[in-house]
Amino acid sequence: MKKVPNPIDRHVGSRVRMRRVILGMSQEKLGEALGLTFQQVQKYEKGANRIGASRLQQISRTLDVPPAFFFEGAPSFETVPGSENGHIGVAEDSGSSYVADFLSTAEGLHLNMAFARIHDPKVRKRIIDLVTALAGDEAHGEANGRDRADEEASD
Repeated sequence: MKKVPNPIDRHVGSRVRMRRVILGMSQEKLGEALGLTFQQVQKYEKGANRIGASRLQQISRTLDVPPAFFFEGAPSFETVPGSENGHIGVAEDSGSSYVADFLSTAEGLHLNMAFARIHDPKVRKRIIDLVTALAGDEAHGEANGRDRADEEASD
């Protein structure tokens, strides 16, 4: 039976990957800086291996972020329903994992960074409408239609 990574370990790993990609650093370079193989870095980034406190501090120094950076947006702990002892479990927002995974990719990161450089809100809105239309997300498109009508009414 394959062991499923802990959601917190996956989240921390995805944040390591995101920061590494932002800096344009390869897994090999990060591994060298930490005295590890790139395979070990891969395992950390996938959440397959848990990152210990001292290693996380070393990674945070190497990637020039505080250790808390890796926990931003992490899944929250909640009481497991139906548990007599009040056991605590991890609650994940189903969309947050997908977003973090996408932002951890090179294309997700480049798209996000380019989008952030667009200062005109109307251009940004049109790009969102275009991507939504290309993705075929009709429910979001209907909501955007109402937003557009509201915007036009206020102009």
